[in-house]
Amino acid sequence: MRILITNDDGIHSEGLDVCAEIARALSDDVWVIAPEFDQSGVSHSLSLNDPLRLREIAERRFAVKGTPTDCIIMGARHIMKDHPPDLVLAGVNRGRNAGEDVIYSGTVAGAVEGTILGIPSFALSQAYKSRSGQPPHWATAVGFAPDIIRRVLKAGIPPDVLVNINFPDCGPAEVRGVAVTTQGRNRQERLQIDAREDGRGNAYYWIAYVRMRGMPPSDGSDISALAANRIAVTPLRLNMTDDPFMTRLTEVFDQEAGVPRREAGARQ
Repeated sequence: MRILITNDDGIHSEGLDVCAEIARALSDDVWVIAPEFDQSGVSHSLSLNDPLRLREIAERRFAVKGTPTDCIIMGARHIMKDHPPDLVLAGVNRGRNAGEDVIYSGTVAGAVEGTILGIPSFALSQAYKSRSGQPPHWATAVGFAPDIIRRVLKAGIPPDVLVNINFPDCGPAEVRGVAVTTQGRNRQERLQIDAREDGRGNAYYWIAYVRMRGMPPSDGSDISALAANRIAVTPLRLNMTDDPFMTRLTEVFDQEAGVPRREAGARQ
């Protein structure tokens, strides 16, 4: 099995090496193609107005001056075009990608691009508290990821579906099992603008995460699973169509046009 690895934290990130260790537990044919610099939060960006610079760092290890999406395309369509990858692993991200984090995440986008190209793909993220001063529990991802990936691959991933795996912020011995979850929803006030002034009194701004307090949800989501020290396994679809609302809108616009209502859920 040929495995292609990328991430959004950059070619020199510790989590990328952790992902390679996970991949080597599955296969000895592992290729690493990752961004030259940190690309956290770039989502599914493509570099359309700038050239992609490719740098070979070691055997089967490359840096791309671009986004995680660029890296997957570079790997599948150029570097590995004569023998494309059988599996894409994106990560291991430094920090969770749960709830609407999946919309912003370049790591998840790498798995999305793999799925678009028809390659079974996983996004892997290790939750941790960034201001705690403690490093992520990488051993948790290393210890559990290979078996989870094998079991999912054996079950078979449907077309146009990727698997988002989040490991809780705890050591391997504290993990309380695996939960198959929905994508959760973070509280709206979690993102704030941190306004500051430079040495000349000019304003500048950071997007800041606000640490939320209170009881975690118990709604079967990835967020609630992580709060309970469980590994969250969440299948995500490329097709983002909301079918129930599409049916309602079909009724609204058919009535306005004065034409007979189509069969519920019908697509153009």
